[in-house]
Amino acid sequence: MTLDDEAVFAATARNRRRIADLLDGLTAAEWAVPSLCDGWTVRHVAAHLLQHVFVGFGRFVLLSVRHRGDTDATVDHIARSIARRKPAEIVHLLREHADDRVDPPRVGPWGPFADTCVHLRDIARPLGRDDDVPSEDWAALLGYLTSPRAAGALVPPARTDGIFLEATDVGERYGDGLVIRGPAEALGMALTGRAVALADLSGPGVGVLRHRIT
Repeated sequence: MTLDDEAVFAATARNRRRIADLLDGLTAAEWAVPSLCDGWTVRHVAAHLLQHVFVGFGRFVLLSVRHRGDTDATVDHIARSIARRKPAEIVHLLREHADDRVDPPRVGPWGPFADTCVHLRDIARPLGRDDDVPSEDWAALLGYLTSPRAAGALVPPARTDGIFLEATDVGERYGDGLVIRGPAEALGMALTGRAVALADLSGPGVGVLRHRIT
């Protein structure tokens, strides 16, 4: 399944609203629950989704220089800064900027789209919540992540080598090699480095993918 840029922008906007809806019902304790992103709570992940609102590409480059070119450290700094805002403001800003069209260098609109799919579940899974993006979004994202144009920042190129993915809930298949079967969401989460999702997958390729992400 493929999407053109217009469809990607539209899906990203819908997913930002889904995330805002999820966050809007959380307790103060749930905002502080560790997410699936190492070192980040639910609040930090939510704040990260607002990075484009406060930091443009030029400012990001300047901040990156201050962090000696370490992109991860720069992103972490920005997320922690935004996370100082009150939860209600973060939710409001996510809704207010849901329709923002963000087209970063190298990843294009697929980067923000991937963020909404993966980060929603980074929040929902530790909370034991079923909130998710539509299965067709995962199908489209898997198509992108397993393609030659996928950004290395999302999935290192070698991670999908020699692996055949079968998304059992959407009837889609990707790649060639050792089989890994499971829901599209679990496949997408595992490909982007979330080892916890491996428990929802089966097939001879699972051990290979586990080794590559851990």
